[in-house]
Amino acid sequence: MKVLFALMLVSTAALADDAALLKCRQLEDGPVRLACYNAIVVNPAAPAPAAAAARTAAPAYTTVAAPTEAEMAAMFGREPEVLKSARLNSIETSINGPFDGWVRGQRIRLANGQVWKVVDDTEDVVELNNPKVTVKRGLLGAIFLDIEGAHRNPKVQRVQ
Repeated sequence: MKVLFALMLVSTAALADDAALLKCRQLEDGPVRLACYNAIVVNPAAPAPAAAAARTAAPAYTTVAAPTEAEMAAMFGREPEVLKSARLNSIETSINGPFDGWVRGQRIRLANGQVWKVVDDTEDVVELNNPKVTVKRGLLGAIFLDIEGAHRNPKVQRVQ
């Protein structure tokens, strides 16, 4: 009877891990998916009999290190739910070459390889060369581009 109870506890912990794995599996972006898998804690808190059964069934794992700042910057705007508490508030980069402004729906490629789409109705005409850009998170989670030398900060959504 004790063994059955221990196996039930182990299988419940496995189901919790399976749910986290399924959540990560649904993410399309590779680095985001990897960070999601890395954030899964696989160390079920079970009573002594269940812990003994777990050791014989599978190796015990400890918490994986949190993503680095570079990994978090690569995921900026696409963080999975499990990483929302550790997310960055802004990243700094630039736009390579000449930049003449934006209109709604325009895609802006940043020097770090990210592509952001303007989703609000702001427009601006500027003549800038290699402007510095800060991608910032607003109060309610919206994301804005602060382009050095521009008159406005467009609301954006990450495309790539």
